[in-house]
Amino acid sequence: MERSVEPVKVHILDKEFLIACPEDEKNDLMKSASYLDQRMREVRKSGKVVGADRIAVMVALNITHEMLQTSEDGADINQLVQDRIQTMSQRIASVLPKKD
Repeated sequence: MERSVEPVKVHILDKEFLIACPEDEKNDLMKSASYLDQRMREVRKSGKVVGADRIAVMVALNITHEMLQTSEDGADINQLVQDRIQTMSQRIASVLPKKD
């Protein structure tokens, strides 16, 4: 059984993007796009960075820095990755034929 992948419209910094996304991940995609849009608008509003590409890179660097700081401050990024791998493994196992 294949997971259905449908294009989802997201709006980021006044531009529309179609992103292929499994139905069960649509909410996470929408939240991520909304968060990214918000952060990019904040950087644009500051006036310190001009151009959508530069704004996107600045926001990506800021988000990456925050993620790394969080992992250094006690959140175990390795555990997060392991949990994600386990979830993916369970999904794969659920669609593969079972051996008798």
